[in-house]
Order: sequence, then structure tokens, then C-alpha cells
Amino acid sequence: MIELVPEALSPEAFAPFGQVVSAGVSAGVSAGKSANQGTAVRFDWTCRFVNTRDGAQPNLSVFRSEAKALPFPLKLLERHPCSSQMFVPMQCARYLVVVCKSGPDGMPVLSELRAFLCAAGQGFNYDAGIWHHPIIALDSAAELVMLAWEDGGAKDCEEWALPEPVTIVRGG
Repeated sequence: MIELVPEALSPEAFAPFGQVVSAGVSAGVSAGKSANQGTAVRFDWTCRFVNTRDGAQPNLSVFRSEAKALPFPLKLLERHPCSSQMFVPMQCARYLVVVCKSGPDGMPVLSELRAFLCAAGQGFNYDAGIWHHPIIALDSAAELVMLAWEDGGAKDCEEWALPEPVTIVRGG
């Protein structure tokens, strides 16, 4: 059995899987520029949007994730092979993101599985093809905005059942 201890989400730690979306913290983002007649700061190009299918359209959805307690057993991973997928919290306390890359055969590399603890103001963007578990809300239910390119076909989302137990445990 694999046990994962979550680590804090940071742009550097998450870089192999995508980008953290939060004002001024994403890798390669400038300090921002004044906007709205000086009442705001705008941070551009916070993540890389990818779509490799001509017929896919951007789909902006809202996800409601019910709170779960740790330890939490994982049952599957999923990926979006042709699209990036971005989540930005609207209402949440903390939540977990679990990710890993694909091996040469296209399957998840479970030995490199990582769990990230996300704070209320942190969103993220998975690069296309990154294996991940659905979001796990902690403490209370979470509502997040999701953006991905979809066409209703099989390449929108591929699922893979975990062959061995994986559990997210509390950190020390």
C-alpha cells in the first residue's frame, strides 16, 4: 500500500504538472500592472491553456466537492489527454490535489505520485495529459470554477483504476 503525505502547493513544486494560479505567485508572472483606474492589480498569463482538438470548445463549469476526512483512500486517476484543465476556488477552505506524470507507456507512474495541500486562494492548471485524482475538499465543501476544452468524446477524460491501494494521510 502507498501512503502519501500532502505537501504545501507552490509554483515550484507543482511545475512538473502545471501551474499555480494565484495573484503574483505563478512562475514567470510579472509583478502585475495597475488596472481599473488604480483600484486593482492585473496579473496576465498565469497559466498555459492547451487544446489539441479542433472540435473541442471551452467549457467553464462549477464543481461542488463535498468535504472528506483524512486518511482518504484513492480509487482512480484521470487525465485529459488533449486539454489543460484549470480549477479556481470560489468558496473553499483547504483542498487536496493528487498528481503524477505518465510513463513511456502512457500509464501513471505511481512511484512519483504526489499530493498537494491547497489553500483557499490557490487555483491551479493541470497540463494536458497529467494524471490526477478528482479534487478532495477538506474541512468544508468547496466550490471551484473549472475550465477545459471538451467535445463530449472519449478524449475529454480518461480514467484508470488504481491497481494497488493509495491513501492520503495526515502530515506530521
